[in-house]
Amino acid sequence: MSRIIPRPVINPDGVSVKGCSYIYAPRGQAGEYSALAANPYRGCGHKCAYCYVPQVTKQDRGEFNAGAVNRDGYIDRLTADAVKYRRAGITEQVMISFTSDPYHPGDTSLTRQSLIVLRDHGLGICTLTKGGTRALGDIDLFRPDRDAFASTLTSLDDRFSMKWESGAALPGDRLEALVRFHERGIFTWVSLEPTIDVESSLAIVDATHHFVDLYKVGRVNYLPITKTTDWEAYTHRMIDKLQALGKAHYIKKDLQGFLPSGYPNPLRVQQHH
Repeated sequence: MSRIIPRPVINPDGVSVKGCSYIYAPRGQAGEYSALAANPYRGCGHKCAYCYVPQVTKQDRGEFNAGAVNRDGYIDRLTADAVKYRRAGITEQVMISFTSDPYHPGDTSLTRQSLIVLRDHGLGICTLTKGGTRALGDIDLFRPDRDAFASTLTSLDDRFSMKWESGAALPGDRLEALVRFHERGIFTWVSLEPTIDVESSLAIVDATHHFVDLYKVGRVNYLPITKTTDWEAYTHRMIDKLQALGKAHYIKKDLQGFLPSGYPNPLRVQQHH
């Protein structure tokens, strides 16, 4: 007689499955980006001067910046969680990743393996990256009606990028990746967080709105400019621009206090076509 396997329990958030930690519901600022996430790596290699991850995860910054390392037994554990999500009927997008970059400068074959596991178990996929065209090797896995490709952009200027994100792909390379995914019919979005320079973030919208479907707008934290930037003026200028262009956007909590009363700012929008 076959044993009846109980249906997995869904957590009170309505989207994550109890007992799963490799596919999970991020909290705080991370939770503003995605309902579900997965993190295949420790460390990164993009050497972003503003990166908060070493502090949050209690990793030595030098070790973190040295490069990404595969998490032990990751695919087996990810698959075990994905099976539970399939049995629970959860089909949300899972974003890779918050504690590293799916297209860091090293070997990213674990990213492809992870995306395949998620797809094969009925989940949507999304990658958020500063890796630019390194992501194109996986473009065949993305489906217009299920998935999304996203890039973090802080400036269009190479020198600015090399100062703040010395190991990341240059801005033009990131734009090329967004264009290529857009041309394949994949939903694209841009993270304008951190905003290190107000004019740079506004210029990014001007340069990318023809091939970007959604913008998520935040500020920079933990730096002196956090206290000296006029975030209210920035928020108003940004929403005026995005409204004029007819672009979907989400203003993150750090800036929501500057929104006009009653301003529509849904946390979740459909991130696929």
